[in-house]
Amino acid sequence: MSTHQPPQAAAPVPGPNTGGGTPDARQLRAILVTVSIALMAVIASVSGLNVAQTHLAVEFGASQTTVLWIINIYTLALSALLLPLGAIGDRVGRKPMLITGLIIFGAAGVVAGLAPSAGVMIAARVAAGVSAAMIMPITLAVITSTFPEEERGKAIGVWTGVAGGGGILGMFLSALLVDVADWRWLFVLPVVLSVVALAMTLKSVPDSRERPSHSFDAVGAVVFAIAVTGLIFVLQEGPERGWTALVTLLALAVGIVAATAFVAWQLHRRDTALLDVRLFRERGLAGGSVTLLVVFGVQAGIAVVLFPFFQAVLGWSGLLSTVAMMPMAVMMMAASGLAPKLAGRIGARSTMAVGVALAAIGLALMALFVSVDGGYLSILAGMLAMGVGMGLSMTPSTEAITGSLPRAKQGVASALNDVTREFGTALGVAMLGALLADGYRGAIDGKLDGIPDAAADTAREGIANAVEVAPTTGGHAQAVIHAAQQSFVEGWQRSMWVGAAVMTVLLLYVTLRGPKNTRPLEPDTEAAPVTGVADSVAAR
Repeated sequence: MSTHQPPQAAAPVPGPNTGGGTPDARQLRAILVTVSIALMAVIASVSGLNVAQTHLAVEFGASQTTVLWIINIYTLALSALLLPLGAIGDRVGRKPMLITGLIIFGAAGVVAGLAPSAGVMIAARVAAGVSAAMIMPITLAVITSTFPEEERGKAIGVWTGVAGGGGILGMFLSALLVDVADWRWLFVLPVVLSVVALAMTLKSVPDSRERPSHSFDAVGAVVFAIAVTGLIFVLQEGPERGWTALVTLLALAVGIVAATAFVAWQLHRRDTALLDVRLFRERGLAGGSVTLLVVFGVQAGIAVVLFPFFQAVLGWSGLLSTVAMMPMAVMMMAASGLAPKLAGRIGARSTMAVGVALAAIGLALMALFVSVDGGYLSILAGMLAMGVGMGLSMTPSTEAITGSLPRAKQGVASALNDVTREFGTALGVAMLGALLADGYRGAIDGKLDGIPDAAADTAREGIANAVEVAPTTGGHAQAVIHAAQQSFVEGWQRSMWVGAAVMTVLLLYVTLRGPKNTRPLEPDTEAAPVTGVADSVAAR
C-alpha cells in the first residue's frame, strides 16, 4: 500500500449551497445531475458528427480527409490537453474551470452550427475540444472531491455509465436530428446541454482547489500534450494515410520520444511532477488504467464493426442502426450503477473480473452466432453480455484510478482516467477496424470469380463499396452482394475472436494484478468539511 501524500492538501471553498458544511442528499443529487449533463455534452460531441460525414462533404465541398479532420480534431485537442487542464483546474479551482469550459464549449457549438466553411468549422471544433478538456476531468474531480466516501462509489457509477453509454445515446440523437431536420441541428444538443449545465453549476457546484507548494509543471504539460498528439494522430490517421506513410511514421516517432521524455521528466521532478509516474507501480492505478484502456478499446472497436453490419449487411438506416445499439448502452449504464454495490460485497478486483469475463463471453457469442440470415438476433445476446460486462468493469476501474491520487490531485486523476479512455477508443477503432478490413479482403478474394475486374477491385475495398458497385455488374449483382455480406461476417468473426482473446488476457491480468479486494475506506474524520473525503492513496 502506498504511503504517498500530497505536499499540501486541497483547500475546498464552500459552494453557494453548502453553507460551509457537508452537502446534504439533495445538494449531492444536484451536483451529480449537473456534472452528468456537462459530461453528456462533451461525450455526445465526440461521435455526433460521424452520422453527418456525407452532409459535411457536400455542404463545404470538402474531401474525405478534410471531413475526417473536422471529426477527429475535436478528440485530438481533447486528449492532448486533458492532463494539463485537469492539473490547472486543481490549482485555480474546479468550479471556475468548469464554468469557463462550459461557456467556451457552448460558444464553439454555436459557431460550428453556423460555420460558413470547413476552415471555420475546424477552428470551432478545436475550441470545442480545448473546452471539453476543461470540462471532462473536472466533472469527475467534483465527484471525488465533494461526495463522502460512502456515496462516492454510486456517484462514480453514474458518471461511468454516462461516459460509457453517452456516446451511443449521442449518436442516436444525432442520427435522429439529421433524419428529421438538418445536420447543423447536431450542435443544438451539446449547446443546450452546456447552457443547462452552466446554470446548474453556478447554483449547485461547490468549489475546491489545491494550495500548491511548488510551481506548475509547464514543461511536463507541454511534453505530455506533444506525446498524446503524436500517438493519437497515428491511431486516427494511420488507417487513412497508411501505417507506413512518412507522416504516420514521423508522428509515431514524435509521440514515442515525447512520451519517453515525459516519463523521464516526471521521475526527475518527483514530488513536484505533473503526474507521479511511480504510482503506476501500485495495483490500483495500473490495474484500473489497463482495464479501462482495453475495455474502451474493445467497445469502440465493436461500434466500428456493428454499424456496417447493420447498414450494409442488414440494410438498415443510420437511425435504425443507432437504435439497434441502444440495448448494449442501456445495459452498460445499468451495470455501471450496480457495480459499486457488487464491489462492496465481493471486492473491486472480483467485480472487475466478472465484468471482463462477461465482456469476453459476449464477444465469443457474437463470433459464434453472427450470420447474414440470423440478422440482429444472432448478435443480440452477445451485445447484452458485452454491455453488462463493460458496465461492471468500468466503475471499479475508475474508482481505482481516482483513489490512487490524493484529493489535491483529483483533477489530474480524473484527467488520467479520461486520457486512458480516449487512447483506448482510438486504439480499438484502429486495431479492430484493421482486423475487420483485412479479414473482409481475405475472405472476398475467392468469391469474385467471373466478376469484371474493375467491379471486383471496388468490391474488395469494403462492403459498402461492394453494395454500391453491384448494380453495375448486371446479372452478377446479387452474387456480389452475397459474397460481400458473407465476407464481412467472416471478417467480423475474426475481429470478435481477437477481441475475446484480448479480454481473456485482461481477465488473467485483473485476477493476478487487479486492485485489492478491499471495501471502500472509511471517511477521514479530519477531512475538509465540504468534501468529507479522505486524502487516501491507492488502498484498493
